Amino acid sequence: MAVLRFDPFRELDRMTEQMLGVPAGTARTPRFMPMDLYRSGDHYVLHADLPGVDPGSVDVSVDNGTLTIRAQRSARTEDGVEWLASERFTGSYLRQLSLGDGIDADAIRATYENGVLTVTLPLAARAKPRRIDIAVGGDAAVIAGETAPQQAVTSG
Repeated sequence: MAVLRFDPFRELDRMTEQMLGVPAGTARTPRFMPMDLYRSGDHYVLHADLPGVDPGSVDVSVDNGTLTIRAQRSARTEDGVEWLASERFTGSYLRQLSLGDGIDADAIRATYENGVLTVTLPLAARAKPRRIDIAVGGDAAVIAGETAPQQAVTSG
C-alpha cells in the first residue's frame, strides 16, 4: 500500500528556509503554540492549543512582567512499527508575553482541559475603571465617595 502525502505549505516552508537559512519547522519540532487572547470584563483570557501534551509538563510562570508558558510533548515510541506518516509535532513548546502594569500577577490562574491551556489574567484594582464623584460648590471636594479638604490653587 502506498500513501501519498500532499502538503500545500511545504513549498512555503522551503522558500522560508532558503530566505532565512533556518528551517521553518520539522515534523519533530513544534513551529508555534497557537493561542487566542481576549478581554472579558475585568480580566484577560488566554487559550493556548497544546494537544497531546502531558498536563504534568505544562509550566506557567510570571517573572518581572513576563508570562512564560512551557510544555513538552513526548515522541511516541512504538517498537516494531513501520511509520507511513509522522506529522504530529513533538518537543518543547515555549511562548512568552509581556504583561502591562495593569495585570494582577498574584491572581493569575491556569487550567488545562482537553488539550487547551486556559490562563486567566485579572486586572489589578488600580487598572480597573472607576467613577470619580465631582463636588459642586462648597468648601469640600468629594473624591470616590469620600469627603476631603479642598486645596487652594494659586496662580503665579
